[in-house]
Amino acid sequence: MSIYILADIIIDDTQIVCKRYLISEVTLSDLKNKAGDKMAVETTQEDIQLLYKYLSKLYDSKKAEQLLLQHKNNLWGSGGLAMAVGKRSIPFFCLYYLQDTFRVKENNTARELDNMHYEIWDELEDMFISDTHDKEIFILPRGASKTTTIDMALTVWSHCYSISKYTVIMGKREKDAFNFIEDTKMALQNKYIEETFGKLINNRKRTVNKEEIELENDTKIQAFSSGTSVRGTYYASATGRYRPSLYILDDIISREDIITEGAKEKVIDKYYNEIEKGGDEAVYRNGKKIRMATKFIILGTPLSPDDFINTIRRDINFKVFHRSVVDFDIDDYIDNNKYWQTFKDILFNDKLEDSKDEAIKYYYDNVDKMEFDTIWNDKYQCHNLVMDYFNNRASFMQEMMCDTENIGERWFKSNRVQSIEEIESNIFTNTILCVDPAGIKNVNKSRADNFAFVVGSLADNNFKYVRKGEILKFDEFNEYINHVLDLLREFEDIQELHVEKNSYMGLDVDRIKQEIAKDTGLVNRDIEIVNKHENKNKDDRISTIVDEVNNGRIIFCNERVMKEALHEVMEFSGQATSHKDDFVDALAEFSNQVVKVKSKPGKIQFLNVRF
Repeated sequence: MSIYILADIIIDDTQIVCKRYLISEVTLSDLKNKAGDKMAVETTQEDIQLLYKYLSKLYDSKKAEQLLLQHKNNLWGSGGLAMAVGKRSIPFFCLYYLQDTFRVKENNTARELDNMHYEIWDELEDMFISDTHDKEIFILPRGASKTTTIDMALTVWSHCYSISKYTVIMGKREKDAFNFIEDTKMALQNKYIEETFGKLINNRKRTVNKEEIELENDTKIQAFSSGTSVRGTYYASATGRYRPSLYILDDIISREDIITEGAKEKVIDKYYNEIEKGGDEAVYRNGKKIRMATKFIILGTPLSPDDFINTIRRDINFKVFHRSVVDFDIDDYIDNNKYWQTFKDILFNDKLEDSKDEAIKYYYDNVDKMEFDTIWNDKYQCHNLVMDYFNNRASFMQEMMCDTENIGERWFKSNRVQSIEEIESNIFTNTILCVDPAGIKNVNKSRADNFAFVVGSLADNNFKYVRKGEILKFDEFNEYINHVLDLLREFEDIQELHVEKNSYMGLDVDRIKQEIAKDTGLVNRDIEIVNKHENKNKDDRISTIVDEVNNGRIIFCNERVMKEALHEVMEFSGQATSHKDDFVDALAEFSNQVVKVKSKPGKIQFLNVRF
């Protein structure tokens, strides 16, 4: 094969101008050896092949060969061929200059990248190289490496080439911001970048600390927590004063930001009224754009239908890149796959000594029939994903499917019932009584809330058992008090009584304490009484038990749980649309509190022992 070499070559941002001359054949191996002689960093065959691959993508294979030969004496150094390719190709930059992060090697633990990561880099190229748009939101599952693939990679690339003079990164917590700065600083100091771009980090002459990095090329990277104001922030250097040219907002919301409408609005308002207004418009001269507008990138996972992430998603100014962990209907797939249904039965079998290990063994025995594609096959394990789905579907839909629209469509699909004999044969470690009181005097009795009672236990097999469940109405306050006392007497192993404070503001608990003090059988049991206001959103509380009920980790007593109470559970579709939610609310309180019961020390007995 003949190969052409290029002479009189000029590589700039727009074109290659050259003349062609025919020379003898030269192999990639020869290039490796010649390049390696002049480089402090050892050049590998894979590096040469990578450079050739992306040169071919930018131009064509023939021109790629020509360029390699023309620049064989400076492939990787300052002003070299790799430097020019990296400016035009973010994937090449990441795979060569950040290769210890993104390439699988014998001496690292990197995972094989999947199509998703290359699609992300294609989006960033469109945004920063082709300048097709200024704002994009990336909605991706937990664990998809969005912080590394987007935040770190883009920041390092844009500052190596001074494309961004001042980058502002925002995370939820201060710790997140500090970690990002540390990771970025380490990336900028790797040998591949220093070989081409020189030492960009200089602690003696520049500001380099846990919050910011000022580089030797007069650019700056600064990280903030979401609670910190960025209003009016700028970077002043010897070359000028710069407002942020790139904002990256990475997972800036948490559960606390969606509890109330006010919390949601606070985050949304901060972005539109503070962060977005901190950017610059594009600059045009004689009809030609000479400076890009400030770029805004938002990364995250939606937590509710009207949270910050979904608000930005609906903003017509933002391009949306949205991927779920799988590209099919996970509910339909799991429900109609007999192997995964068997897996579920094994996983939640309370009679097995180690049901999780047995379920995993079943998966590997049938892996050819159960394995499915994910957006990152080297990262996500099918059996782990499905276990997460079974254990907490609501969380899985949010965190992994990035879907908040279908979370509430089905709350409770099934329940597990056992006889008194089966349930009472267990060894119970913790037992509590949870009471959700209601008002006594209500003109419309049919619309009045019910009193809900749950007597439940945690067994030594880590399953939870509802040993008695009731929804009742009382005409007199004393009837309610007496019923609580009767339940305490019926179940002698009750260690704690939990009574919601919202209805009677503690008056009922004071009365219960008075009655317990009169009863020698109860007073000696040292029952702890917990009486607190419930300020947390009721739907959020109940969502924590959906998967435990559906998967049979909460088991109901067939004879002692009222059918009406169980019916209320199965009919629940969210607080706003459900007719009743008293029992399911008490059930959630039981499930969340029974695991927190602390065993009380027994009484000390002095024994008269004779030897």
